[in-house]
Amino acid sequence: MGRKVLAETGKNRIHVVFDHPTGRFSPEKKRRGETELFWQESEHGALSDCLEELSQLVGLVNIKEFVKEIYAWLEVGKRRKAAGLAADEQVLHMIFTGNPGTGKTTVARILGRLFKEMGVLSRGHLVEVERADLVGEYIGHTAQKTREHVRKALGGILFIDEAYSLARGGDKDFGKEAIDTLVKAMEDHKNDFILILAGYPEEMEWFLRLNPGLPSRFPVHLKFQDFTLEELLDIADRMVSARQYRLSLAARERLRRHLEEEMRRRDSHSGNARHVRNLVEQAIRQHAMRVIRMKNPDRDELMTLRGEDVMAGLGAGKRGASPWYNGSGVRFATDRRS
Repeated sequence: MGRKVLAETGKNRIHVVFDHPTGRFSPEKKRRGETELFWQESEHGALSDCLEELSQLVGLVNIKEFVKEIYAWLEVGKRRKAAGLAADEQVLHMIFTGNPGTGKTTVARILGRLFKEMGVLSRGHLVEVERADLVGEYIGHTAQKTREHVRKALGGILFIDEAYSLARGGDKDFGKEAIDTLVKAMEDHKNDFILILAGYPEEMEWFLRLNPGLPSRFPVHLKFQDFTLEELLDIADRMVSARQYRLSLAARERLRRHLEEEMRRRDSHSGNARHVRNLVEQAIRQHAMRVIRMKNPDRDELMTLRGEDVMAGLGAGKRGASPWYNGSGVRFATDRRS
């Protein structure tokens, strides 16, 4: 996975794009391995804990490098200030672009904990909202609702999913009032919270073009790529294992073929870990329907998801059945809970 850092005209602006790797080994990867022990030293405990959390996630390999850069920039800035040297103003409002289920919310939550440990944020919690949480029904209601959510986020991160929807109603829509209120809050509470705007890449690009004063207020831009086929299969294996099941060879092959077909069609959820979670849960439910008919199922039958379970689960999904239970207690970078 390669990382491009694009220089911008705006002061202290970072534009980071995460790409998937073109090869298995690289000099950069080797250098990272040689310096990994440095970041695990007790002096950098906050970062070490953060990287440990990130290591549990599939994909997003180079996001660790970005986190190290942010950590180093903030830490060295503190040391320069202590030495009486000039230090850059630490503005950390961010734009996250990517399809749903690519880890944006999870990364935001981990960053909140890192910034708390570093003293950048006093609480480090995440307040996640969308348009309906901010936009009111009459004049003045939107500003009131938006200010209330900013208040809840003070000391932490305010994460607005599908932020572009705030501009969809035009100039007369109350969404514009929410944007104006957020901009004012960024000035009034400059060092008290971090605002992250997230959404689909194309829609967020449109949103920022429509509001030319916004991009300069968000110095960090992160693009989250869809998961690859192998990463999605890895996610499925981890989800199944966390629930103490296992995929038979036929089940895994059937899942692979389904994901390949979706990627060929470029479905909106083809690189989406949330969709994989739904498939796993549907297969588990179909497994239960099959095993309940057995007189004395052994341990292997109770654990093994077979090709027919995956097939039946796919059929249930097409009929509109929804995943109504996720009892693993294990967090994955897939949804609002994760």
